Amino acid sequence: MAESGKRKRRWGGTIAGALCVLAAAGGAWMLFVQKHEATAAAQVGDVTASTTGSAKVLGPSGLPVPRFVSLKTDKVNVRRGPSSDHQVAWVFQRRGLPVEIVAEFENWRRIRDSDGEEGWVYQSMLSGKRMVTIAPWRKEETVPLYSDTGLKGGLLARVSAGVVGTIDDCSGAWCAVTVGGYRGYIEQTMLWGVYPGEQVSN
Repeated sequence: MAESGKRKRRWGGTIAGALCVLAAAGGAWMLFVQKHEATAAAQVGDVTASTTGSAKVLGPSGLPVPRFVSLKTDKVNVRRGPSSDHQVAWVFQRRGLPVEIVAEFENWRRIRDSDGEEGWVYQSMLSGKRMVTIAPWRKEETVPLYSDTGLKGGLLARVSAGVVGTIDDCSGAWCAVTVGGYRGYIEQTMLWGVYPGEQVSN
């Protein structure tokens, strides 16, 4: 966490620095790279996995806790406690970044990011839209994006770890995701922002 009086800016959790999609088009392979601001990698021993979906209970809002949501705006203050009187621990600057709600208090939500760091944000700064971060624990590696599930489809692209995408639906084993202008399937275990075995329909 940031030291007292300082703010840590975050653009994409553990984004390694670039969106790298290798796609086949017209028989030729093309490489697309889009630069992003990077942040320091999680320290050794940080928790990077989400909690399992089996321990969910209903929070004061009537919604399950824990659950995944995403950031609604490009600037979200994360505070050390559930009120505006508490100090800002860091500032997210990445709309659509998935986070996990792990506790609720009145209109405040305690969230966890893919680095395992936690803090409080006002509920209006969060959206129910489901997003995912591609394998943030696989630093500087890529994950295959297929045209169909179960390895039946061909390889559409290789997506850099840490890139953020939109969930279209998940079967519990595979998720249809849209990332970098491409829609395809990624194994659910390679995504942060959806629970193992969870089924999602948008």
